[in-house]
Amino acid sequence: MTLTPNFPISTERLRLRPFTRGDVDGVFAYRRREDVARYLFDVPLSREECALAIQQRIGQVALEAEGDRIVLAVELASNAALVGEVSLIWRSVDARQGEVGWIFDPAYQGRGYATEAANAMLDLGFGRGDLHRISARCDVRNEASWRLMARLGMRREAHFREHAIFKSAWDEEFIYAILWQEWKARRSGISN
Repeated sequence: MTLTPNFPISTERLRLRPFTRGDVDGVFAYRRREDVARYLFDVPLSREECALAIQQRIGQVALEAEGDRIVLAVELASNAALVGEVSLIWRSVDARQGEVGWIFDPAYQGRGYATEAANAMLDLGFGRGDLHRISARCDVRNEASWRLMARLGMRREAHFREHAIFKSAWDEEFIYAILWQEWKARRSGISN
């Protein structure tokens, strides 16, 4: 399978599109924040580090081999304001497994944008991507993230306690996942 989406991916209120060099200031607005970096592997980023991250993301627009990722800017359809980013990673070719992720500007949280964008990535992964299972993970303290996973119809499959050192302390992580048939049932309006 090779997955090269047609961009932009449009939802009711959002456009998901490849990053451009012009996105540096928009990404820097939220990636420089300590409250955003708290649960990420990165520390708050400088503007120069954001520019490097954007340069890397510009080429992450297709799934061709295991480990590839699609990382997209999320902007409001109404005014093109950059509100965050979403990703889809191809974790296993043989088992048709993927992983979704997201980072959103706190100024735009609480409005359903992350749910809308993440649903679009699930649609992409299960639809044209032909994945069987898509997972997501987060620090157990990141309640907004694991609540989003639940809203997406994902089930908590694991709670890893003190499994790794993360930012100089023991990490605890939740793993959530949804299967293709569960996604299809949700899209058909059938409850599980």
